[in-house]
Amino acid sequence: MFRNPPGTLVLASASPRRRELLASLGLDFAVIPSCAEETPLDGELPRAHVLRLSCAKALDVAERKDIGGRWFVGSDTIVVQDGLLLGKPADDKQAHSMLSALQGRRHDVYSGFAVYDRQTGQTLSGAARTGVQFRELTGAEIAGYIATGEPRDKAGAYAIQGLGAYLVRAIEGSYTSVVGLPLSEVVDALLSLGAIQTAS
Repeated sequence: MFRNPPGTLVLASASPRRRELLASLGLDFAVIPSCAEETPLDGELPRAHVLRLSCAKALDVAERKDIGGRWFVGSDTIVVQDGLLLGKPADDKQAHSMLSALQGRRHDVYSGFAVYDRQTGQTLSGAARTGVQFRELTGAEIAGYIATGEPRDKAGAYAIQGLGAYLVRAIEGSYTSVVGLPLSEVVDALLSLGAIQTAS
């Protein structure tokens, strides 16, 4: 559906979900994980948090002299409930705490993105907010889901694109943003920067 010159696009993320989403567009890209620090700043609002980290991740990889490429895509996703930012759980106990808090309630997922053009120094960035409604869960359901191992590296301790789909009653907004990359907005940015073209 889209095309781009080989060797020009880099995804600055280790996330297999983001890699799969970007690959679904038919693009040629390298995957170089970022080492940017992901600690939230005191008083930082969710949108500002994901925007800052998305830009930091793209720049972290773009500034490495031994890496080729022109356009660098960074992204960050967090779950927010009652003003609290929920990142990836440190362990199963924290995953249980997160899922117990989310069950039966609505929360917001913020996914930011940044596309940095190494040649011009230009960055296009943005963030999407999606509302997610969880079904009510029993203690056994939460324990069983954690036992699958799926929550361990997921913001909010669940994966909407995996087994965790059964947790979700409804969403309001971008599905791909909940997965980890607001794909529609990223495509707009890549097209605007000339990084990709529509395949003829």
